Amino acid sequence: MAQTDFAVFIDRDGTINVDVDFLSSPSQLQLIPRSAEAIRELNDLGIPVIVITNQSGIARGIYTEDDLNAVHHAMDEMLKGYGASILHYYYCPHHPTDGIAPYVRDCECRKPKAGMLHSARKQFGFDLSRSFVVGDKLIDIQAGKSVGAISIQVATGYGVREKDSAAGIRDFYAADLHDAVQFIKSNVKQ
Repeated sequence: MAQTDFAVFIDRDGTINVDVDFLSSPSQLQLIPRSAEAIRELNDLGIPVIVITNQSGIARGIYTEDDLNAVHHAMDEMLKGYGASILHYYYCPHHPTDGIAPYVRDCECRKPKAGMLHSARKQFGFDLSRSFVVGDKLIDIQAGKSVGAISIQVATGYGVREKDSAAGIRDFYAADLHDAVQFIKSNVKQ
């Protein structure tokens, strides 16, 4: 199927993979059950999958951008085993107050701000108002809603803990990424 003019933007830690607090090595990477299958279902429909992830561990000096790229390469290899793939990874290496130069700054890319979504729109031409944002935290939902995207919170990761805080703004609450993708499939207007 041809690629669409919209995308599904997915938070990484707690949504695709188990959140281990500052994932810095491929050896720590563990996919949440059914997340790879969910991504493959989107791939099979020609719907681009984009990861948007805050990575303040870079600003804090816990790991480097090279370490992060190694984790993303490992994720690509894991997903390939399921016939799934990510089109692009956007990440924010900044923190507004903590860390080391040049990463300590109040940027536009750190969720809940929408800089990563705008970068994807500029690079690929996606219609953000027709897109979907999936994540476990309130900040994911806020980023999605700020650009008019349909925003889905998952119960994995911090999703249960932050369920009430996002209740008034999310469009759907899903058990996991796979459940979120079933909702997306039922709401796609092609």
